[in-house]
Amino acid sequence: MITAERAPCAGAKVRIEDFSFFYPGGHAALRNITLAIACNSILGIVGPSSSGKSTLLRCLNRMSDFAHGTSRDGRILLDGEDIHGSKVEPADLRRRVGMVFDTPVPLPRSIYENVAYGPRLHGIRDRARLDELVESSLKAAILWDEVKDRLGSSGTRLSGGQQQRLCIARTLALDPEVILLDEPCSGLDPISTLKIEEALSELKERYTIVLVTNNTKQAARVSDEVAYFLMGELVEHGEAQQIFTVPRDRRTDDYISGRFG
Repeated sequence: MITAERAPCAGAKVRIEDFSFFYPGGHAALRNITLAIACNSILGIVGPSSSGKSTLLRCLNRMSDFAHGTSRDGRILLDGEDIHGSKVEPADLRRRVGMVFDTPVPLPRSIYENVAYGPRLHGIRDRARLDELVESSLKAAILWDEVKDRLGSSGTRLSGGQQQRLCIARTLALDPEVILLDEPCSGLDPISTLKIEEALSELKERYTIVLVTNNTKQAARVSDEVAYFLMGELVEHGEAQQIFTVPRDRRTDDYISGRFG
């Protein structure tokens, strides 16, 4: 859960080494991906549909384990430890690597209980501590000022943008080290999108963030580095400014300029 101190993070938080992921029948959703994700940064992942972006997110916190008949090659390392190692518990990994989906799904509970639910499951019962976690998480998601006077109201009554920020706050309440976001602004209005982008820019000071987005302008606005995926392959990875001004690969240039995808 959110704490006052976190051990300093330097270098790569996540390393993906020659990683491939196969669906039943041998279809390769990801092919030989090698990628380092820097600590306290935002990596934007862009590319057309069916390029493996969302699959990669699910592999990063082993939600891919729920898909039967799949297989993998290569390694994914979190702080140097193989996430598929025998000593790694998937539930513990998913607390360290939180996930926010494209469609917000608040629990059918109050705003307060949506955020407090995870900490309660992890054994926190002290009301003062829960109050602190709820407030700090909602503030980090830039939602507190909008809901602080109605924490007892249902989370499902919030607007779409507020629901998405509530889901971000719910993830933050478990104090993850990495936050994965799968098109979190899909279908949201520009004002809601702006608030989420503002939240991400602040959150990277504490967390490592991986953002999958089909909006290249959004990736350019908020990302420190960008990776372009195409048909399960990593075509290009670099600093956002370089990717969007002088991409090295013609396929990247075709995509970000709108000639493809």
